[in-house]
Amino acid sequence: MIRFTDVHKAFGPKVVLAGMTLDIPAGQTTVIIGFSGSGKSVALKHIVGLIEPDAGQVEVDGQVVHDLAPDALSLLRAGIGYVFQFAALFDSMTVGDNIRLGLRRHGLDPDEVATRVRESLHLVDLDEAEARYPAELSGGMRKRVGIARAIALRPRYILYDEPTTGLDPVTSAVIDELMVRARRELGVTGVVVTHDMRSAYTVGDRIAMLYQGRIRQVGTIEEIRQTDDPVVRNFIEGRPFDPDRLPAAEARA
Repeated sequence: MIRFTDVHKAFGPKVVLAGMTLDIPAGQTTVIIGFSGSGKSVALKHIVGLIEPDAGQVEVDGQVVHDLAPDALSLLRAGIGYVFQFAALFDSMTVGDNIRLGLRRHGLDPDEVATRVRESLHLVDLDEAEARYPAELSGGMRKRVGIARAIALRPRYILYDEPTTGLDPVTSAVIDELMVRARRELGVTGVVVTHDMRSAYTVGDRIAMLYQGRIRQVGTIEEIRQTDDPVVRNFIEGRPFDPDRLPAAEARA
C-alpha cells in the first residue's frame, strides 16, 4: 500500500499540496484527477523520493520514503516503475538499450536482461521495435516503450504521469488497454495521474480528485460518476466554474 498522510509541499510562495491524505490499496489502479497545476505530478514524485514533503509523510509498504537511507531508497525504487509524461527515452539509444539500461543498473545477468526486454516489448505489442531509435517511433509508440521499460523491472507498483497526453483518441485507447493489461496480467498496483476522464473511467478501480492541495473526493468509478460534489461534477463533465461563487461550505468541503 501507498499512503499519503497530511502531506504539505510548497515551492516558494506557491502552495501545491496542503494536507493531502490518500490511501492507495495494493492490487488496484488508483487514478488521481485534477486541474492542470493542481499538484498531481508532484504527488507522484513524493512516492519515489524525488521530492520530500515539507510536512506529513508518504509511506510505501510501511516505509516512510523521506526517512530512507540512500541504499534503502534505491531498493524501494527498484520495485516501482515510472512512466513519464513524454516517455523520457534517450534518443541516442535504441529501444532495446533504453530498456536494458535500467535492468543493468540492478545487476541482472545478460540472459535475464535479454529475456525481460523481449517479454516487455511483447506485452506492449512492439516485438519488432527493439533495434529502432526513438526518433523512428510515433508518440504513441514511444509511450508504449516507456511502459515496457517500467514493466521490465517487474515492479510492485507502476506510476503513470499523464500517459495519454498529446495522443489521438485511438492511440489513447491503446495506452489505456496496456495499463489494464499490466494490472491484469502482472498484478501490479497502478497510480495514474490524468485529467482525461475517458481514460480514468477505463483504467481505474478508484478515482481521487486533488483540488486546492487536498483530496476533494475519492471513490469507485460509479461513486465519482454519481457525485453531487459541485467541484468534482464540474470537472468530470468538463464544465467551467468559478469556485469563488460556490457557497462557502461547498468550496471548503
